[in-house]
Amino acid sequence: MLLKTPKSGFRRWLKRGAIFMFIGEGIAFAISYGVWYSVNTKREYRKYLHDNYPSILEYYYKIGETINSDNKIRQIDYAYWESEKH
Repeated sequence: MLLKTPKSGFRRWLKRGAIFMFIGEGIAFAISYGVWYSVNTKREYRKYLHDNYPSILEYYYKIGETINSDNKIRQIDYAYWESEKH
């Protein structure tokens, strides 16, 4: 006759924690991708970041310039924003 032994509480806690972490990482990835996509495609969003969170936009420009030294998004954005002022 087989005897059933209950699963330990630690094992159940570990399994639930792993599931929670997996779901949390998926949600965090989706949010970060959405923000990156917005920054990468919308000049208005970059203007918002420039006005309110300049350090985040600076990192975005630096990463783009590091990956591709011919990246001129910073200069194009600043020229566009300057032309809007006048």
